[in-house]
Amino acid sequence: MATPRSHPISAYPIGTPGNPWGDAEKAQWRSRQTRKRSYETDVLTAIARLDERFDLVEYGQLDYPPDRYRLFAVKSRAWREDLPIALVTGGVHGYETSGVHGALQFVDKHMADYQGRANLIVAPCVSPWAYERINRWNADAIDPNRSFRDDSPAQESAALMRLVAPLRDRALLHIDLHETTDTDESEFRPALAARDGKAFEPGEIPDGFYLVGDTEDPQPEFQQAVIAAVAEVTHIAPADAQGEIIGSPVVAPGVINYPLKPLGLCASITHARYKTTTEVYPDSPRATPEQCNAAQVAAVRAAIDFALASG
Repeated sequence: MATPRSHPISAYPIGTPGNPWGDAEKAQWRSRQTRKRSYETDVLTAIARLDERFDLVEYGQLDYPPDRYRLFAVKSRAWREDLPIALVTGGVHGYETSGVHGALQFVDKHMADYQGRANLIVAPCVSPWAYERINRWNADAIDPNRSFRDDSPAQESAALMRLVAPLRDRALLHIDLHETTDTDESEFRPALAARDGKAFEPGEIPDGFYLVGDTEDPQPEFQQAVIAAVAEVTHIAPADAQGEIIGSPVVAPGVINYPLKPLGLCASITHARYKTTTEVYPDSPRATPEQCNAAQVAAVRAAIDFALASG
């Protein structure tokens, strides 16, 4: 059974309780965000090293003056129109570190294994401004992972959707790499409640890895194949006392489902038969950063292998 991780929550330091944020509150929030790590050093340097083996695609640029960020995806070099397409995304929430580094690790160590079997495209860091500031939102206090819809308010989401648009109807698989962290409960959910002028309702952070499938097309055998592979690397989150994980019913060990498209989630941006969102738990005393990255890699490999075997 998952153990509740409670955090003492006082009134959020920005805004007036019960009132949604305006421009002044968002500016105050943005002024509190400081750069803690380097997208160029951690991500762009790693991507540049892949240039000899794969095609690098610059698919957009984020403008948050004075900062600008070039957005890159890595594609199979031997792209063939007759092969199935698999999409891997990471860093939609920039603070979810293993999503970024797990994606890069997969490309470096395993992407070439699928040459001649599948066309792969990997966008390892969708939200570099948030990656640098270890935050969930972009600079406009918008959650990119609730913004994958037409006329998206998030630059990050709009850029990725433009990249994927030509592949949307042809993709076989999309796996989106995320984490659930203790700071979801201590910072990001309280911030969300404050931003929207709502009361914060404490929740529970599950201890372990889980997946979020699509309510409209859950593909349970696919989800369980990914869970089985990850269980060899890190522990799977159990259901809580209500039989739920983060408020949603557990439909199989380590699996819940969300309505991906209505919520504007990244995993909804293609019409792929196989779709899932990983959720690694990096704050567990039973998991190391290396283990979290390895769990993401195991999930990607299992997802691709299952999709290719099943068609």
